[in-house]
Amino acid sequence: MAEQENNTRVKHLPEHGPMTDDGREILLSVKNVDITFGKGDTAVRAVKNASFDIYKGETFSLVGESGSGKTTIGRAVIRINECAAGEIDYKGVKISGKIPRSLDRDVIRNIQMVFQDPAASLNERATVDYIVSEGLYNFHLYESEADRVRKVENIINEVGLLPEHLTRYPHEFSGGQRQRIGLARAMVMEPELVIADEPISALDVSIRAQVLNLMKKFQKELNVTYLFIAHDLSIVRFISDRIAVIYKGDIVEIAEAEELFDYPLHPYTRSLISAIPIPDPLLEKNKILFRYDPSVHDYSEDKPEMVDIGHGHFVYGNKKEIEEYKAIREAGVPIKSVTIAESPEEIHRLTEEEILAGDEEFLNAPVHDTGSFWYGFLSFFLPIIGLIAGLCFRKHNYIRNYKSCKKGAIGGLVFRGVVLLLLGLMILLALR
Repeated sequence: MAEQENNTRVKHLPEHGPMTDDGREILLSVKNVDITFGKGDTAVRAVKNASFDIYKGETFSLVGESGSGKTTIGRAVIRINECAAGEIDYKGVKISGKIPRSLDRDVIRNIQMVFQDPAASLNERATVDYIVSEGLYNFHLYESEADRVRKVENIINEVGLLPEHLTRYPHEFSGGQRQRIGLARAMVMEPELVIADEPISALDVSIRAQVLNLMKKFQKELNVTYLFIAHDLSIVRFISDRIAVIYKGDIVEIAEAEELFDYPLHPYTRSLISAIPIPDPLLEKNKILFRYDPSVHDYSEDKPEMVDIGHGHFVYGNKKEIEEYKAIREAGVPIKSVTIAESPEEIHRLTEEEILAGDEEFLNAPVHDTGSFWYGFLSFFLPIIGLIAGLCFRKHNYIRNYKSCKKGAIGGLVFRGVVLLLLGLMILLALR
């Protein structure tokens, strides 16, 4: 109680946060947080008893399906959403609820957010120069106008844009460029913690890699800490130090990235991992999804809680489930979340007869095996060449193209045969 009273008197953030036994600094601590929207009978409990710590310099990812409460927690950290219960500490100081104005300014200065929609998060009436400079203006983080211009140009160059872009407006840029502007706006403040709310979900695959590389670059150079919010486990696996999985407001599992993928103990985590697409379309087509059924849990008497089962691995469950999770983890056998219906050898063992019989699904066909109308059209007028082309297509499994050429060539030959037969009859009649 005395500690809470002391927190209300703190007017500025300390230089360092509390340290763990193994020497890591706790930058952000979410403690038993509930977030509720609405009142009375219409109240919706969006986040339930959420707890986790984020250490300085790491990337902590919060993963779950849409509507699970990921963004709600992120917005609570930057003091947009209020906590109905629990508290959020930054460097050991409570920043949720009512705090002094000076402390609020410190929080805004040290915690920045990169939003999911790069178009909606930028002021369409402001130039890029003003958008990036707004935080510098508000906190006067420059010595002179020349110093401000230098900082803005440097950060614009860092995110891969050009100084001449500063005079333009957001609608003049592509989605990837807008996200770079949003990233520049956050990083120019030199924050300690950046909340990245699905910053790449609206971008093309190639642009995603560029933005992720930029974020890792800033982390390495500036020792930035990330709270990375996403729904795609395939991405967060390779950029995260630790991952928390959230389901309908409950955090169900927290572990280091490789630990989580090797030992996904909670069934919901397994279902997310099984949904990751496999690059091979033949394997993806035959993959059996692991489906999560919440009814498998019986929490009517034995209530669940988040428990550390060792190896830095936290799982949400009742006593019976926790004992099962511990036994599985201590066995040390990695858990397989993805099952393929058939082996790759059996999948590739397709005979030509099976293909010709009608097994012509898109994923089995070559990219350019379209069966274009023009193959049949040209084969009709040049049937011999069409037959030769069809045999070549068939040899390389371009079955649709082969059928088109074959159909056109046969039609052309039949047409020529009928024409020759009619001409012969006419000649015979004329000779009589």
